Amino acid sequence: MAKISKNYKPKQKEKFMNAKMKEYFKQKLLNWKNELLKESNQTLNNLQSDNEAKADITDRASEEIDRSFELRTRDRERKLINKINAALQRIKDGSYGYCEETGEPIGLKRLEARPVATFSIEAQEMHEKAEKRLN
Repeated sequence: MAKISKNYKPKQKEKFMNAKMKEYFKQKLLNWKNELLKESNQTLNNLQSDNEAKADITDRASEEIDRSFELRTRDRERKLINKINAALQRIKDGSYGYCEETGEPIGLKRLEARPVATFSIEAQEMHEKAEKRLN
């Protein structure tokens, strides 16, 4: 992969998904994944150390709500890590940055905002409209 400087940002005038751009998004995805894994480890440590039974029923209920919320958050993050891994695989196979529906470039602004995106904005809107019709 290409070397990139710390202040490199992909630009519209560059060739879409050139080696620098791929490396930029790869690093962005890896950093995001590492941050999620670190948070997950902190949650595990907190859950293991918070095993003291609270005498007050209100304290126990509050703690249980907090634990439930934390576990739901971690489950969403686990699913996000799977999406990050899939995006990293697409970088490897050369399909990253291209819409699964149309094959067109997704667009740098969308990839910056959502590096795991698999659809262009237009294709995503079509999917959302189709989902609304089904519900």
